[in-house]
Amino acid sequence: MANSPQAKKRAKQAEKRRNHNASLRSMVRTYIKNVIKAIDAKDLEQAKTAYTAAVPVIDRMADKGIIDKNKAARHKSRLNAHIKAMAEAA
Repeated sequence: MANSPQAKKRAKQAEKRRNHNASLRSMVRTYIKNVIKAIDAKDLEQAKTAYTAAVPVIDRMADKGIIDKNKAARHKSRLNAHIKAMAEAA
């Protein structure tokens, strides 16, 4: 447990940041899940719409350091590949 006033303050700040970052990570996952649901439902238009909404959120979280930039790129690439495959199959 933190003993000095400085350590107590830093512990409070760290906890506050952890909760905020967890919320942002959860938001990114939700946007990604929305795209995946549309892909699984074979709904091309909804998948494109969900992907268009998800990309800026994923990029913003990567810029903030909530998720790694390579992880953001990997998600965008894979989701886009699924959508393109759906479009070609249709």
